[in-house]
Amino acid sequence: MSAGAITVRLADYGDAGDALAVVQLLDAYAQDPAGGGEGLSEVVKAALVPELAKRPQAFSVLAFDGQTPVGLVNCIEGFSTFKCKPLVNIHDVSVLASHRGRRIAERMFEVVEQEAQRRGAVKLTLEVLSGNQAARKAYLRMGFEGYQLDPAMGTAEFMQKWL
Repeated sequence: MSAGAITVRLADYGDAGDALAVVQLLDAYAQDPAGGGEGLSEVVKAALVPELAKRPQAFSVLAFDGQTPVGLVNCIEGFSTFKCKPLVNIHDVSVLASHRGRRIAERMFEVVEQEAQRRGAVKLTLEVLSGNQAARKAYLRMGFEGYQLDPAMGTAEFMQKWL
């Protein structure tokens, strides 16, 4: 199908079809090398959408090719202490391999940006693996850049510690 057949909208966590799409697309992303190469556990699959629905700071955007879900962006609202306003972290971005290269992520990010603005957010943040050159190029094209406060201090690095 042509890119014109793609529709993009906020997910409704209360809708069974949207809930299934969120889980299926996140599971596909988790199975991809860029997502770690291991699918979601059955426990996560069952609990993911109900847990997201409990959190007013969470929202998701879905892309469909006709009725088929093909893209997902999960977002979590945070807070910029330096600006004293909300920010939105783009936590997961997934486009099925069959639909990559069609700028579907850009269309989903437009909806993310609209929702972030509706929430009064001052910025969007995301992290990307350094080896994911296709995603890096797309994010740069969409206006994202490395985070820094003072060039002499360098750019920020994303780190984690499992609990």
